[in-house]
Amino acid sequence: MSPRMKAEDRRKSAVAAALTEFARGGYEGTSTEAIAQRVGVSQPYLFRLFPNKRAMFLAAALRCAELTRDAFVAAAKDLPPDADVEAVKEALGAAYLELIGDGELVMMQMQMQVATYQATLAGDLEFGETVRRGWTDLVDTVRLLFSGDDEATGEFMSEGMLINVLTALNYPSDDRIWRCVVQ
Repeated sequence: MSPRMKAEDRRKSAVAAALTEFARGGYEGTSTEAIAQRVGVSQPYLFRLFPNKRAMFLAAALRCAELTRDAFVAAAKDLPPDADVEAVKEALGAAYLELIGDGELVMMQMQMQVATYQATLAGDLEFGETVRRGWTDLVDTVRLLFSGDDEATGEFMSEGMLINVLTALNYPSDDRIWRCVVQ
């Protein structure tokens, strides 16, 4: 990594690296050394960017939700203002399938769920509040893209969760199960 890179740029690189590493290994199974190596910085430098592993995970979790939200917003940008629910669903769905093509974001979402559950059991309620804040922002954005239609929002998000499960279970894209979701 270039010594001239600004701390904020290194932080962004560290968040991207953390997202990849946590998606693959989960919160407990990921070392901060692996994240530092992926970024190309020393572990002590990584801890100048983030106070601890928890902060790294939460930054990666919020980035995961942000990437998804941004993909939806970009997909909706090309729709006409009077687009119907099906057109919005199709555009956002296509954007999501493209976004999760390599599986990394889906696995990070799964890791977010596991880590939040475990943190809550351990009494760390703030952890879950932070992850849920990113998720709430995502759902609120989708709701706006569906012109405030709660039913369409719920259906879209539910189908997305089923897509996540099929992706995480590595169902082949031509399996009949996919037809239940992707028309």
